[in-house]
Amino acid sequence: MLAILSDIHANLAALEAVLADARARGCDRFICLGDVVGYNAEPEECCQLLMEAGVTNILGNHDSYITTGENCTRSKVVAGIIDDHRTRLSPESLAWLSRSSPLIRDGDVLMVHGGPEDPLDQYVREVDATVFPEGITVLFAGHTHVQFSHRFGEKLFCNPGSVGQPRDGDPRAAYAIWHDGQVTLHRVEYDIERTIAVMMERGYAPFLARGLPQGAQINGRVDTILVR
Repeated sequence: MLAILSDIHANLAALEAVLADARARGCDRFICLGDVVGYNAEPEECCQLLMEAGVTNILGNHDSYITTGENCTRSKVVAGIIDDHRTRLSPESLAWLSRSSPLIRDGDVLMVHGGPEDPLDQYVREVDATVFPEGITVLFAGHTHVQFSHRFGEKLFCNPGSVGQPRDGDPRAAYAIWHDGQVTLHRVEYDIERTIAVMMERGYAPFLARGLPQGAQINGRVDTILVR
């Protein structure tokens, strides 16, 4: 059984909870749709745990900021966190992140961080049958932090949601299981206060943790994915 994770964002407590839940359900393979780093305070610990678990990672935009040496131009807050994460990652973890795949395609199944038009940084916030590239009947995408699954006839779109920073109004860590052509969505309670405590211990501004207990963005916004 395959567990599909996404948008861990340096939240170790959430990652530990998801891996334990997935294993308890029988998962023995793991793929992450990217963004291991960013936002929360434990990037090194998350990379090490993913390596130990043999997780395959697809390159997310936050991962790319780290591995390319560039940074986020949309947000000074995000850029500052990336600068902090660069000081916390070991050479081993940096090398592992650098080996992340731009996408994974297996027959008619496509897995990306963003979307089919831009695997790194496309936000798929609305979906219909035209979102599937030619030859693709199953599309997994992350990036929006919104857990969502919908079938268009024989085609399936799934966003497993965010492990470490859900933005769909549910603060529980999110992931999906893909098995025998079927996808199931799962939510897992985790110790949010532990994550926030580490952020405060490591000098992060309190507002950066504001959205975690609400399952929202830092500014409090709750997001959705719409079917057109």
